[in-house]
Amino acid sequence: MKTISYTRTGGPEVLQPAERPVPEPGAGEVRVRVMVSGVNPTDWKSRQGATTGGRMPFPEVVPNQDGAGIVDAVGEDVTGLETGQRVWLWEAAWQRPTGTAQEYVTLPVRNVVPLPDDASFDLGATLGVPALTAHRALTVAEGGPSRLAPGMLDGRTVLVAGGAGAVGHAAIELARWAGAEVVTTVSSDEKAALARAAGAHHIVNYRTENAAEAIRKIFPDGVDVIVEVAPAANAGLDEAVLAPSGTIAVYANNGGEELTVTIRPLMTANARYQFLLLYTVPEAAKAQAIEDVNVAVAAGALRVGEEAGLPLHRFPLARTADAHAAVESGAVGKVLIDVG
Repeated sequence: MKTISYTRTGGPEVLQPAERPVPEPGAGEVRVRVMVSGVNPTDWKSRQGATTGGRMPFPEVVPNQDGAGIVDAVGEDVTGLETGQRVWLWEAAWQRPTGTAQEYVTLPVRNVVPLPDDASFDLGATLGVPALTAHRALTVAEGGPSRLAPGMLDGRTVLVAGGAGAVGHAAIELARWAGAEVVTTVSSDEKAALARAAGAHHIVNYRTENAAEAIRKIFPDGVDVIVEVAPAANAGLDEAVLAPSGTIAVYANNGGEELTVTIRPLMTANARYQFLLLYTVPEAAKAQAIEDVNVAVAAGALRVGEEAGLPLHRFPLARTADAHAAVESGAVGKVLIDVG
């Protein structure tokens, strides 16, 4: 089978094509014929060695956490999945040497989820890191909810920082599906159009207006939950617009690693900072997120494509290095690799 891998950390150039035998699933494992592989920032950061101090976690690594495909074989003791079933994949390369940048991948059954009938492989390949991260960010506020479904966020207000990104896009869609009123910040008219297509009720361009004043005009009492991609850059804004007992859910460190906050206003507001990394989220919470995300997919609440606010950028498997470079350079939308 065709695969893309790297044997040293570094830039996209370390990704090289190779031929490998088709793997056999062991007990409790499923072999999936990968149709589409999704690329996330976590994939290129891992390839660079940013999370391992530059060290290789394994002698050889096939990248990419997310994907979608067709069950090709099942090992012993596997229930709930069968050959020919359409599925989506998550955490494929977390603490494992083989991700979805290859024609076949074997994974524990927990990492293989049935894909709802009307959902495309493209959508399936975007669900792992973005949708599960967005679900977690929306379910960590004091008093809950811990699950998402229509009505669960009725009466709540949500600010999504960077609504044109993959996680931001999923957060807008999930929050709106669950009943929240959503405002998002963007940096251009192009990104504003994408956030609007995703379903954001209100859009604030932080380059052309005072974001704090604009958001407070929309929500005089503040916002209950902030889904934050750039906590260092947005600390002042978040403090200015957060409602009493509100939550700032931080899922990335764009804009800097050091966070400085003003303590007294946050104390007065009984504010909560909740940091999250999908890979280390409690297993029970991830299981709930998978269930809720699949329900949202079946309901048509999660979508992809420019008309849905998430443009797709496609690459063949042989150009996985270019796909990684596109994500690393900040491509707006979702980068996918056609494998099958």
